[in-house]
Amino acid sequence: MSVARFAPAAVGHGSSRWLLLGSLALNLFFVGIAVAMAVRAPTPPTWARNVFVRVERIAATLPAPDADLLRGEINAHKAALQAAQSQYFAAREQIHDVLRSDAFKVEDMRAAMVKTRAARQSFDQILQGIFADAAARMSHAGRLALADWPPNRKSASKTQ
Repeated sequence: MSVARFAPAAVGHGSSRWLLLGSLALNLFFVGIAVAMAVRAPTPPTWARNVFVRVERIAATLPAPDADLLRGEINAHKAALQAAQSQYFAAREQIHDVLRSDAFKVEDMRAAMVKTRAARQSFDQILQGIFADAAARMSHAGRLALADWPPNRKSASKTQ
């Protein structure tokens, strides 16, 4: 049975085809939107400048004992790491200030970059030392999780 039999006489045979075609197109549009909403990738997490937030994200992907070990190492060196991070951020801000100044001097820019480079190296050395000490006491599974971080990345240990 066709829908056209029940339609009033004023609606012609050609208009019911267009109505059916329009309805089909609208339904396909809504199905397409539903599929796109279901399949779309989640928004990536924002990158945090704070090293303690980033370390906590890493620790959350480790086996529980290794995560506790990493958190303990971070807490044991928290003051030094916080100071190094603050010095690095302050040095970066000096570069921004030099760039914003009306009377730009290349010597000031170079000096600010030297301070930033030194502060970054100090910060990296402290952080890498913490991770090296923690990794030396971690399980093999914990070290693999560190090597494969972030978790969704393809790596050599995941293909084995």
